Amino acid sequence: MKIHEYQAKEILKSYGVPVPKGGVAETPEEARRIAEGIGEKTIVVKAQIHAGGRGKGGGIKVVNHPEEVEKATREIIGMTLITHQTGPAGRLVRKALIEEGVDIQRELYLGVVIDRSKACPVIMASREGGVEIEKVAAESPEKIVKEWIDPSVGLRPFQANKIGYGLGLEPAQVAKMRSVVIGLYKAFYEKDCLLAEINPLVLTQSGEYMALDAKMNLDDNGLFRHKEIAGLRDLNEEAPLEVEASKYNLNYIKLDGNVGCMVNGAGLAMATMDIIKVVGAEPANFLDVGGGATVEMVKNGFKILMSDTEVKVVFINIFGGILRCDTLAKGVTEAVREVKINVPIVVRLEGTNVEEGRRILKESGLNFTVAIGMKDGAKKVVEALKTQQAVISKQ
Repeated sequence: MKIHEYQAKEILKSYGVPVPKGGVAETPEEARRIAEGIGEKTIVVKAQIHAGGRGKGGGIKVVNHPEEVEKATREIIGMTLITHQTGPAGRLVRKALIEEGVDIQRELYLGVVIDRSKACPVIMASREGGVEIEKVAAESPEKIVKEWIDPSVGLRPFQANKIGYGLGLEPAQVAKMRSVVIGLYKAFYEKDCLLAEINPLVLTQSGEYMALDAKMNLDDNGLFRHKEIAGLRDLNEEAPLEVEASKYNLNYIKLDGNVGCMVNGAGLAMATMDIIKVVGAEPANFLDVGGGATVEMVKNGFKILMSDTEVKVVFINIFGGILRCDTLAKGVTEAVREVKINVPIVVRLEGTNVEEGRRILKESGLNFTVAIGMKDGAKKVVEALKTQQAVISKQ
């Protein structure tokens, strides 16, 4: 689950990480009141959406007086902000963060993620603050300092010091940065984050460190431990079909293609999307019904799949284990009978009760194309797409 910048900063503040003085506003009038509380100084108005690149898209404005904040906020709230992370459709801005301006001496990057290859968290820091860490890693990997943390021991003070010295900081600066590193890691660990990032972490002219921007992605599987954080979820920032899928414990991600994919298991989903692209088609989504799906979950998943008007062919690729093939077949046949289906459906089943599943599909009286193997299924998907396109071109 993603949260907004202002929410991430509130969490970091509770762990002793310094953040600029300010508050979030939903109206220009509210923004002005916050600015008046900050006082007569440079003020920054920042659009709050779940995407980066806001400054380049016009979502961040710097003004020099509280009176100018109201005008700047009116321009930002209600705009559709388009950045490299939002896609061409952009995101509607509903809130703005109003903060004091900061006199910056130096910008750094500091973040914590899970290194799955080592099965532990890794703290990353760089002298290239304000730049996407992926770009730094690709172009100047030597500028990234990394420190792996044993989760059974936790972050030790000497490791936080190593990060500071690795960035070339003076001893006095290392001591100040140590508390920021420790606070960020503690927030990451205790809140069950997948990512906790400060970019940029700035050194002010007065010699203090401050989180000028912050991002936190939380593990959905850990939210049951954090009811207060689960309440921070902003459904307006999520695709409607993804929100609908989450109601039924389904994993759905909208993509840009025209082949709807229903699978069970993230690994199979990735392999399915790969083979679809190999044969020249494009996946329209990632829909994982999971290993313990019921007939009702499969039905709801199929309905969500068909709600996407871009879907021209459905590819159901199931390896039956915990989710038996006959359970999947029952769910799909019931969903097809309830939902008006006007696109081809290619089904590949393997695993537990596969023969029973195929029998249910065959005797349903519905127009399923049954494939033997993933490659055969992918080829049948392409054939179905060509048939669909030929029909459309004749109309």
